[in-house]
Amino acid sequence: MSKRIAAKHKIDRRLGVNLWGRAKSPLNKREYAPGMHGATRRKKPTDYGTQLFAKQQLKGYYGSISEKQFLRYYKEASRRPGDTSETLVGILEQRLDAVIYRMKFVPTVFAARQFVNHGHILVNGKKVTIPSYLVQEGDVVEVKPASREIPMVMEAANLNERDVPEYLDVDAKAFKGTFVRVPKFAEIPYPVQMQPNLVIEFYSR
Repeated sequence: MSKRIAAKHKIDRRLGVNLWGRAKSPLNKREYAPGMHGATRRKKPTDYGTQLFAKQQLKGYYGSISEKQFLRYYKEASRRPGDTSETLVGILEQRLDAVIYRMKFVPTVFAARQFVNHGHILVNGKKVTIPSYLVQEGDVVEVKPASREIPMVMEAANLNERDVPEYLDVDAKAFKGTFVRVPKFAEIPYPVQMQPNLVIEFYSR
Protein backbone atom coordinates (compact mmCIF):
# COMPACT_ATOMS: atom_id res chain seq x y z
CA MET A 1 0.00 0.00 0.00
CA SER A 2 1.43 3.42 -0.97
CA LYS A 3 1.98 6.13 1.66
CA ARG A 4 -0.73 8.23 -0.02
CA ILE A 5 -3.36 5.48 0.20
CA ALA A 6 -2.35 4.64 3.77
CA ALA A 7 -2.70 8.30 4.78
CA LYS A 8 -6.13 8.49 3.13
CA HIS A 9 -7.34 5.42 5.02
CA LYS A 10 -5.93 6.83 8.25
CA ILE A 11 -8.06 9.97 7.78
CA ASP A 12 -11.15 7.78 7.38
CA ARG A 13 -10.41 5.90 10.58
CA ARG A 14 -9.40 8.96 12.60
CA LEU A 15 -12.65 10.76 11.71
CA GLY A 16 -14.73 7.60 12.02
CA VAL A 17 -16.44 8.03 8.63
CA ASN A 18 -16.04 6.67 5.10
CA LEU A 19 -15.23 10.19 3.93
CA TRP A 20 -15.17 9.52 0.18
CA GLY A 21 -17.73 6.69 0.09
CA ARG A 22 -15.20 4.21 -1.29
CA ALA A 23 -15.63 0.46 -1.17
CA LYS A 24 -12.03 -0.03 0.02
CA SER A 25 -12.34 2.23 3.06
CA PRO A 26 -11.16 0.51 6.29
CA LEU A 27 -14.35 1.83 7.93
CA ASN A 28 -16.22 -0.89 6.03
CA LYS A 29 -14.39 -3.40 8.26
CA ARG A 30 -13.71 -1.58 11.53
CA GLU A 31 -15.36 1.61 12.66
CA TYR A 32 -12.80 2.99 15.08
CA ALA A 33 -9.84 5.34 15.05
CA PRO A 34 -6.25 4.24 14.32
CA GLY A 35 -3.85 3.43 17.13
CA MET A 36 -3.84 1.14 20.18
CA HIS A 37 -6.66 3.05 21.86
CA GLY A 38 -8.78 3.46 18.74
CA ALA A 39 -11.38 0.86 19.71
CA THR A 40 -12.25 2.56 23.03
CA ARG A 41 -15.57 4.36 23.30
CA ARG A 42 -15.41 8.00 22.27
CA LYS A 43 -16.54 10.69 24.70
CA LYS A 44 -19.46 12.93 23.81
CA PRO A 45 -17.88 15.93 22.09
CA THR A 46 -18.18 19.51 23.34
CA ASP A 47 -19.49 22.28 21.06
CA TYR A 48 -15.88 23.12 20.27
CA GLY A 49 -15.14 19.46 19.56
CA THR A 50 -18.14 19.21 17.22
CA GLN A 51 -17.05 22.32 15.33
CA LEU A 52 -13.46 21.08 15.14
CA PHE A 53 -14.64 17.72 13.78
CA ALA A 54 -16.70 19.48 11.09
CA LYS A 55 -13.61 21.46 10.06
CA GLN A 56 -11.35 18.39 9.99
CA GLN A 57 -13.92 16.50 7.96
CA LEU A 58 -14.27 19.23 5.33
CA LYS A 59 -10.50 19.82 5.13
CA GLY A 60 -9.86 16.10 4.89
CA TYR A 61 -12.41 15.56 2.15
CA TYR A 62 -10.58 17.96 -0.15
CA GLY A 63 -7.27 16.18 0.34
CA SER A 64 -6.21 17.44 3.76
CA ILE A 65 -5.85 21.09 2.80
CA SER A 66 -3.38 22.94 5.03
CA GLU A 67 -4.77 25.00 7.89
CA LYS A 68 -3.21 28.16 6.46
CA GLN A 69 -4.91 27.69 3.10
CA PHE A 70 -8.23 26.62 4.62
CA LEU A 71 -8.26 29.72 6.84
CA ARG A 72 -7.62 31.82 3.75
CA TYR A 73 -10.69 30.29 2.10
CA TYR A 74 -12.77 31.07 5.19
CA LYS A 75 -11.62 34.71 5.20
CA GLU A 76 -12.40 35.03 1.49
CA ALA A 77 -15.86 33.49 2.00
CA SER A 78 -16.51 35.85 4.93
CA ARG A 79 -15.55 38.84 2.82
CA ARG A 80 -18.08 38.05 0.10
CA PRO A 81 -21.80 38.84 0.44
CA GLY A 82 -24.28 36.05 1.13
CA ASP A 83 -24.19 32.88 3.22
CA THR A 84 -20.56 32.30 4.28
CA SER A 85 -20.93 28.51 4.55
CA GLU A 86 -22.39 28.31 1.03
CA THR A 87 -19.59 30.49 -0.30
CA LEU A 88 -16.92 28.41 1.45
CA VAL A 89 -17.98 25.10 -0.10
CA GLY A 90 -18.39 26.83 -3.45
CA ILE A 91 -14.75 27.99 -3.31
CA LEU A 92 -13.62 24.48 -2.36
CA GLU A 93 -15.49 23.03 -5.33
CA GLN A 94 -13.71 25.51 -7.62
CA ARG A 95 -10.30 24.05 -6.78
CA LEU A 96 -8.84 22.43 -9.88
CA ASP A 97 -8.05 19.18 -8.07
CA ALA A 98 -11.67 19.00 -6.84
CA VAL A 99 -12.98 19.73 -10.34
CA ILE A 100 -11.05 16.94 -12.06
CA TYR A 101 -12.06 14.56 -9.26
CA ARG A 102 -15.72 15.46 -9.81
CA MET A 103 -15.28 15.06 -13.57
CA LYS A 104 -14.01 11.49 -12.92
CA PHE A 105 -10.67 12.06 -14.60
CA VAL A 106 -8.95 10.58 -11.51
CA PRO A 107 -10.11 8.07 -8.86
CA THR A 108 -9.34 10.09 -5.69
CA VAL A 109 -8.80 13.66 -4.52
CA PHE A 110 -5.22 12.74 -3.60
CA ALA A 111 -4.60 11.43 -7.10
CA ALA A 112 -6.14 14.64 -8.45
CA ARG A 113 -3.58 16.80 -6.67
CA GLN A 114 -0.70 14.69 -7.96
CA PHE A 115 -2.17 14.61 -11.47
CA VAL A 116 -2.36 18.41 -11.63
CA ASN A 117 1.13 18.81 -10.14
CA HIS A 118 2.58 16.57 -12.87
CA GLY A 119 1.16 18.75 -15.63
CA HIS A 120 -1.51 16.44 -17.03
CA ILE A 121 -4.34 19.01 -17.00
CA LEU A 122 -5.23 21.89 -19.34
CA VAL A 123 -7.57 24.75 -18.48
CA ASN A 124 -8.84 26.63 -21.53
CA GLY A 125 -6.04 25.01 -23.52
CA LYS A 126 -3.23 26.02 -21.15
CA LYS A 127 -1.35 23.74 -18.75
CA VAL A 128 -2.06 24.45 -15.08
CA THR A 129 0.04 22.74 -12.40
CA ILE A 130 -1.46 24.33 -9.28
CA PRO A 131 -4.07 22.07 -7.58
CA SER A 132 -5.55 25.03 -5.66
CA TYR A 133 -6.13 27.02 -8.87
CA LEU A 134 -9.73 28.24 -8.78
CA VAL A 135 -11.69 27.28 -11.89
CA GLN A 136 -14.20 29.89 -13.07
CA GLU A 137 -17.65 29.44 -14.60
CA GLY A 138 -17.33 28.57 -18.28
CA ASP A 139 -13.74 27.29 -18.00
CA VAL A 140 -12.95 24.16 -20.03
CA VAL A 141 -10.87 21.56 -18.22
CA GLU A 142 -9.31 18.59 -20.02
CA VAL A 143 -6.74 15.85 -19.70
CA LYS A 144 -3.76 16.37 -22.01
CA PRO A 145 -4.00 14.05 -25.05
CA ALA A 146 -0.71 12.35 -24.12
CA SER A 147 -2.03 11.58 -20.62
CA ARG A 148 -5.38 10.04 -21.52
CA GLU A 149 -4.18 6.44 -21.55
CA ILE A 150 -2.61 6.53 -18.10
CA PRO A 151 -4.09 3.52 -16.21
CA MET A 152 -5.32 5.74 -13.36
CA VAL A 153 -7.37 7.81 -15.81
CA MET A 154 -8.91 4.72 -17.39
CA GLU A 155 -9.72 3.35 -13.91
CA ALA A 156 -11.46 6.56 -12.85
CA ALA A 157 -13.62 6.67 -15.99
CA ASN A 158 -15.04 3.22 -15.14
CA LEU A 159 -15.77 3.87 -11.46
CA ASN A 160 -19.38 3.38 -10.45
CA GLU A 161 -18.94 4.80 -6.94
CA ARG A 162 -19.97 8.30 -7.96
CA ASP A 163 -21.64 10.31 -10.73
CA VAL A 164 -20.67 13.61 -12.31
CA PRO A 165 -22.75 16.39 -10.68
CA GLU A 166 -25.03 18.66 -12.72
CA TYR A 167 -22.90 21.79 -12.28
CA LEU A 168 -20.32 20.19 -14.56
CA ASP A 169 -20.77 19.30 -18.24
CA VAL A 170 -18.43 16.43 -19.11
CA ASP A 171 -17.64 14.68 -22.37
CA ALA A 172 -16.10 11.51 -20.94
CA LYS A 173 -14.93 10.21 -24.33
CA ALA A 174 -13.04 13.44 -25.01
CA PHE A 175 -11.68 13.65 -21.44
CA LYS A 176 -12.97 17.20 -21.35
CA GLY A 177 -15.48 19.10 -19.24
CA THR A 178 -16.88 22.57 -18.58
CA PHE A 179 -17.30 24.12 -15.14
CA VAL A 180 -20.86 25.34 -15.69
CA ARG A 181 -21.44 27.10 -12.37
CA VAL A 182 -20.40 27.28 -8.74
CA PRO A 183 -22.68 24.82 -6.90
CA LYS A 184 -24.89 25.32 -3.90
CA PHE A 185 -24.15 23.20 -0.84
CA ALA A 186 -27.23 21.01 -1.43
CA GLU A 187 -25.96 20.09 -4.92
CA ILE A 188 -22.54 18.83 -3.84
CA PRO A 189 -22.49 15.01 -3.70
CA TYR A 190 -20.76 14.47 -0.38
CA PRO A 191 -20.96 10.78 0.67
CA VAL A 192 -21.17 11.84 4.33
CA GLN A 193 -22.96 14.65 6.12
CA MET A 194 -20.92 17.85 5.97
CA GLN A 195 -21.66 20.78 8.26
CA PRO A 196 -19.96 23.87 6.84
CA ASN A 197 -22.07 26.05 9.17
CA LEU A 198 -20.16 24.53 12.10
CA VAL A 199 -16.88 25.32 10.35
CA ILE A 200 -17.96 28.97 10.19
CA GLU A 201 -18.85 28.84 13.89
CA PHE A 202 -15.41 27.39 14.65
CA TYR A 203 -13.59 30.28 13.01
CA SER A 204 -16.05 32.87 14.37
CA ARG A 205 -15.31 32.04 18.02
